[in-house]
Amino acid sequence: MQTGKLRHRVTIERPMRTQDPTTGEMVSGWSAVATVWASIDPLSAREFIAAQAGQSEISARIIIRHREGLDASMRVVQGTRIYNIQGVLADPKSGRHYITLPVSEGVTDGI
Repeated sequence: MQTGKLRHRVTIERPMRTQDPTTGEMVSGWSAVATVWASIDPLSAREFIAAQAGQSEISARIIIRHREGLDASMRVVQGTRIYNIQGVLADPKSGRHYITLPVSEGVTDGI
């Protein structure tokens, strides 16, 4: 992975629940895990058609440097765009250099 391709600054978030101090109600939200450099590549037309044939929601792939602790319950935020992580794929050679995250477009509210 060439460093120059990681040109997007993104934030990785995980779901969390906190208790509202006033009402005592449990509130769902998101907590930032890390802010990293990433490559965001929309699927090509051929890949998009193949994904649709398999009933997949994948619309792009995000590539970041390797880091532990990522899973499909998390999401990636870039500016106003939200991407739901559908899987975590290690690089095929060493498994320790970078991670590919197949993602789908997310929504801005709720979990």
